Amino acid sequence: MFDINKIDRPIGMFVFDIYIASLKIKEVVKDFDNIQDLLYDFRSWDTIIREFEIIGEASKYLLRDKLIEKEYQIVVDFRNYIAHEYFGIDKDRIWNLIHKDLNDFIKIILELIKNIEPKTKQELIEAFIEDNHYLDFVVKELEKL
Repeated sequence: MFDINKIDRPIGMFVFDIYIASLKIKEVVKDFDNIQDLLYDFRSWDTIIREFEIIGEASKYLLRDKLIEKEYQIVVDFRNYIAHEYFGIDKDRIWNLIHKDLNDFIKIILELIKNIEPKTKQELIEAFIEDNHYLDFVVKELEKL
């Protein structure tokens, strides 16, 4: 069985995982005016679902370390919902999440990034730029930090 406490990874990496996954969602969805078109583009739909799974999984560690409030357990629960209800995912719920709730969560994540010790933050930024060098939109946002 997988044990959450056996992950040997700095917590700051999970914060950046969430930020980058959010950037990817926003990048993909900008090409769509409505949920139906997004749903019919399976690559884009699958990308968004996968990135929400990453956000939820990484959020579990932020909750564990009390870096985000308990109310954000809903993010982890949503990850479980989309991971286990893949045939019954409510497309309108996804669309609303992207357009109403994601930006608020990004603000919380950016605040966490801001509070990372400067040397560590710079090392994380450099590592994530290297890992995502082929994604100009991600590199651009990371360089702003």
